[in-house]
Amino acid sequence: MKKIKGLLLISTLAVSIFLYGCGASNAVKGGVIGGASGGVVGGVIGHYAGNTALGAIIGAAVGGTAGVLIGNHMDKQAAEMKKDMSGAEIERVGEGIKITFDSGILFATNSTTLESAAKTNIQKFAAILNKYPDTNILVTGYTDSDGTDEYNQTLSERRAEAVSNYAAAQGVSSSRLSIVGFGESNPVASNDTATGKRQNRRVEIAVFANEKLKAAAENGQLN
Repeated sequence: MKKIKGLLLISTLAVSIFLYGCGASNAVKGGVIGGASGGVVGGVIGHYAGNTALGAIIGAAVGGTAGVLIGNHMDKQAAEMKKDMSGAEIERVGEGIKITFDSGILFATNSTTLESAAKTNIQKFAAILNKYPDTNILVTGYTDSDGTDEYNQTLSERRAEAVSNYAAAQGVSSSRLSIVGFGESNPVASNDTATGKRQNRRVEIAVFANEKLKAAAENGQLN
C-alpha cells in the first residue's frame, strides 16, 4: 500500500488548471493528465480541483476507443457494487468508479476502528475488486472542521488506512492500494451545521484502470 503526501508537478498542474478553466471535455483532460503523469498525480490535481478521487480517475484516463472499452468494463463493476453494497454512493465517472462512504457509517465519532456494518460493506467491495484485478484503488479520508488541523489530518489518514488495510485483509493486493488523507480540506458541505459536518466526514475511493488494463483496451483485447 502506498501513502501519498505532498506530490506536486508544476507543469502538469498548470496544464490541468488551463484545461479546467477552458472547459475542456473529460476525455481531453484525462488524455493530457494521464499522458503526463498517471493516476497518482491525477489525484493531486483532483485535490486542487476540489475532488481527489475524481482527479485520480481523470488522471488515469486514456480516452478514445480504449477509453470506451475501459468504461464498459467499469460499468460491470459499478453495477455489481450498486447491487451488493449498502451505505455507499457509487458513481460511474469517466473511465473509473467513485465510491463515497459516510464516515458515520464506517467509524464511531473520533474513532479509526471500523464498525461491523462497515466491514460487511468493505468485504463485498473487496470481493468485487478481486473479480476485476486490473485496477488501482485510491482511498482518501476527510474530516469536518472540528478539532485542530493536525488532529484532523492524522484522523483522515488513519481512517483511509483502516479502509485500505481491511480491503487488503480480504485479499485485495496491497500493490493496488494507495491512501491519502486531506483532513478538513475539500468540504462538500458547510461546517456550520451538524448535517454539513456529517457530509464532510467521509471516505472517498477511486477505482481506475492499471497499465495492464489500459494495454488490453488499446490492443483491442478487452471483452
